[in-house]
Amino acid sequence: MGRSVRIDDYFAAYDALLERWQVPVTALEVPGEFGTTRVNVCGPEDAPPLVLLHGGRTASPGWFANAAELSREHRLYAIDTMGDPGRSVNDGRPVASRADLMSWLDELIAALGLQNADYCGHSFGAWQALMYTLRAPRRVRRLVLLDPTQCFAGFKVSCLWHAALGFLPGGSAENYLTWESRGAGLDPGWLAFQLLGSAVPTGKLIAARKPSAERLVALTNPVLVLLAERSRVHDVAKVRDVARRTLPHAVIETLPGVSHHMIPFERPKELNRRLLGFLG
Repeated sequence: MGRSVRIDDYFAAYDALLERWQVPVTALEVPGEFGTTRVNVCGPEDAPPLVLLHGGRTASPGWFANAAELSREHRLYAIDTMGDPGRSVNDGRPVASRADLMSWLDELIAALGLQNADYCGHSFGAWQALMYTLRAPRRVRRLVLLDPTQCFAGFKVSCLWHAALGFLPGGSAENYLTWESRGAGLDPGWLAFQLLGSAVPTGKLIAARKPSAERLVALTNPVLVLLAERSRVHDVAKVRDVARRTLPHAVIETLPGVSHHMIPFERPKELNRRLLGFLG
């Protein structure tokens, strides 16, 4: 009974955050080999498509500070990653590996009929977007990576330590998020959503693996790498340097004054301006 109440509370927080998009949203339930994927869609039907991939162990309502602005010029497809908290249901083939995750995304994009779209991913979602672009470059028009993890550099040991403490039994996910954001004020609705999401059942945690330099150098799609200046997840300078060497044609910028988890909504006007400027 306690578990079902917790899930109900989580979905209430999910819906409350989705309401903050402040635009009409169509909820698609897309069936496939792995189960049913929730995709929250908004924006003009004839506008260029933009696929949004959220960070790990969260879900698509986290784009609440971006959806209204981005959907003025794009048709947004905000996906709940299969296996994460959210409204996607992995009741088909298990998502148990990186290959499964790419197969799920490939099947979903085909089902949505997105033959050529822009992609924007945050954190683990950025890794998914990058790996999908390497897998199917002709389906990706432009690619945006928001403080991408495991794309160009690994996690800091201090991040792994604080994350482990936060998510172990008796730990506090809020303490980890407060540490990573360096004490910045966490949006209450987003925080409730994150904390409840950390307590609901999820699928297997898929560990990302950095792509080889050779694969990255061969990538010709236009790419924007937007780093969080105050990120404690990885060494921002190292990520920037490796990205410059392996994606010499990419636009690489740093968004000042924001942390890793909060980059989508800490300075949304500046973020949205840069995204729209790059996507054209």
